[in-house]
Amino acid sequence: MKAANLDYERAPPPGVVFGCLMPAPWLGAAAGLLLAFGSVDGLPDRFAPLALAAVHVLALGMLLPVMLGALFQMMPVVAGVTVPGAGWMAPLVALSGGGSALALSAGFLGGSAAAFRWAALLGAPFLVLAGLLLLGAGRRVAAVDATTRTLAWIGAPLLLTALCGGVLAGLFGGLWPASPAPLLALHIAWGLGGWLAALVTGVATTVLPMFWQTSRLPARLERWLPLAHWVPLLAFTVAVVAWPRSTALSQWTLLPWLVVAAVVAGFGLAGTLKAKRRHDPVWPLWPVACASMLAAALLAAAMPFVPDSRAPLAWWIGSLALIGGGVLPVTAMLGKIVPFLVWLHLRKLLPPRARVPAMQAIIAPGRQRRQAMLLLAAYLMLLALPVAPAWLAPAGGLAFAAANLWLGVQLLTALRCMRRMRAQGGLPPRVPRPATLPVEGGRDG
Repeated sequence: MKAANLDYERAPPPGVVFGCLMPAPWLGAAAGLLLAFGSVDGLPDRFAPLALAAVHVLALGMLLPVMLGALFQMMPVVAGVTVPGAGWMAPLVALSGGGSALALSAGFLGGSAAAFRWAALLGAPFLVLAGLLLLGAGRRVAAVDATTRTLAWIGAPLLLTALCGGVLAGLFGGLWPASPAPLLALHIAWGLGGWLAALVTGVATTVLPMFWQTSRLPARLERWLPLAHWVPLLAFTVAVVAWPRSTALSQWTLLPWLVVAAVVAGFGLAGTLKAKRRHDPVWPLWPVACASMLAAALLAAAMPFVPDSRAPLAWWIGSLALIGGGVLPVTAMLGKIVPFLVWLHLRKLLPPRARVPAMQAIIAPGRQRRQAMLLLAAYLMLLALPVAPAWLAPAGGLAFAAANLWLGVQLLTALRCMRRMRAQGGLPPRVPRPATLPVEGGRDG
């Protein structure tokens, strides 16, 4: 969809979107600090208590608020449909996500059943409600391209992920008996594949050509998005529910989705490497994100053929998918969308002739570039963590926390710029340069 087709007059008030986006980097920093100072016992096993705690702080505390905030913005601007209740939900997104992540961390690290019960109470009802409201809004979306088709049905994978997660939290909290293995498989598949990968793909088909001037995905591929994500995952769900004890069958039925993810990531990598705005400070995050999604899909497809269960494939797959496929593109989009929203709202709030700062003046490009490089360095350290967990968990966690704190400061700088411009009515008027008078030379006589 071209930028000309976006209806910015329907954009929600600034507080709705910023209320979701602003807390996210600080909660991402909390995940890094948790990894830096927590006990590394069991790492890099994906079921190590510290790994489970950090993953949920990252997914619920950082990624979830940004993704919901993006939906609150894109639904009216891209699809012309307002999400009902977005105004009162926005301030609660980070509170609910962060609170449930904190409770889950206490449960994983301390073994407290009460903490899991609190997590189920704080997170699941709110996310189920958010999923239902998104589905309700999606019924009114005219699905004409990959982005609008994603917006129309994105509430469904959020709903499934939240329900499976809530049941698991209640199980660990002693509220009811259940078999954890199939619930865990569905929670991970729909959380990483149906929710995160599908939403990032659907949003990227609009924002990548708009902000970084990339080529679009092939028309035949884009025509099948997001169903190409969701239909294979539905087949996987049927296999898990019908044959919960057959791990091999579930692994094989996941292969079609992994092929889809690899194909989408491969075309995305080719497109971002040829982007016209490769000089943009956060551009490097996109090809790394696409390469990470591709690598995660290939490694996951290889898991049934790896006999040594001690190989850290699960750690690499999780890091590639959650950080590479989630944190990196989210950071890149925040670095472009927040300055753009500040500029957009200033244009709407100030008098027509008022001067507003350029996007590059709202957040300095040099700072964005250095923050992106720090984030990539942290990412590499976390990928290498299986080599020396005792050293790389603290180093990678601290670097990841520092990168997110820096991002949080940059977003606050953008918000302060917006408030300052509103208070003073825009930039001072340009001072015209004095005209240079020609020097007349006299002649003798």
